[in-house]
Amino acid sequence: MEVPVTRYPRALVVLHWLVALLIVAAWFTGEGGRSVRVNPPVLHFAFGLSVLALVVPRLAIRLVRGAPALPETMSPLMKAAAKLGHGVFYLFMIGLPLSGWYAASRMGVPVSILGYTLPNLTSAVQGPAGLIGDLHEKGGTIILILAGLHVLIALWHHFVLRDGLLKRMSFSA
Repeated sequence: MEVPVTRYPRALVVLHWLVALLIVAAWFTGEGGRSVRVNPPVLHFAFGLSVLALVVPRLAIRLVRGAPALPETMSPLMKAAAKLGHGVFYLFMIGLPLSGWYAASRMGVPVSILGYTLPNLTSAVQGPAGLIGDLHEKGGTIILILAGLHVLIALWHHFVLRDGLLKRMSFSA
């Protein structure tokens, strides 16, 4: 008989919290507009690209090991919303770093991480980064709002519903 998984693997827990910190750090170190050409936000690039680099093993672990079953007390609608919400987070964790890299390339700003300069994704232009740059800036704020809602929902599950959902992503045994 197979024992049901009630927690995420430790590696996934570590990646979850590390990526969460990197997203917040990327948001706080981001700069917009023309100042990026003059003074590229190197820390912002490093934090954002680290999110992209860590989402790959995070997705691989999640696909191989799966996710613990959601509490039986959750309605089918809540379960569907949880799956959709996680999918949206993964899209943002991939899309935001790529759109930032594209926008920097479009502005002619070299993007480097750990001393390695990445290739440009597009040719540089004289004007603003364009729609992708605008989407990147707005997306950064949106993912932070979504993360805040994610935290509130997790706390609601923990303190109001008391269904143990938050324990799935904790470090304690």
